[in-house]
Amino acid sequence: MATVTEIGSLISRHPEIRDGRPCIAGTGVSVRRIAVLHNMGEAPEEIASNFGHLSLAQVHAALACYYANMAGIDADLEAEEREYDTLARQHPR
Repeated sequence: MATVTEIGSLISRHPEIRDGRPCIAGTGVSVRRIAVLHNMGEAPEEIASNFGHLSLAQVHAALACYYANMAGIDADLEAEEREYDTLARQHPR
């Protein structure tokens, strides 16, 4: 019989890792990071290949987590971008 992986075991949250944001379990790769790459046009297969240590199942689990929590994750990303823009204006090159 084939080994069955519980989908819920592929994503974890720990306060000491990425400020408690959801990550691929056993890695420091955040769901946000996978979402950003995917939103930039990278296919799940490409993301898994580029990381090397992530399976396609892990990438898909991260994307499922992102889509299930899209509003909150997108709001978090937008707030981070606004903060970056503010700091960039305060400290021009």
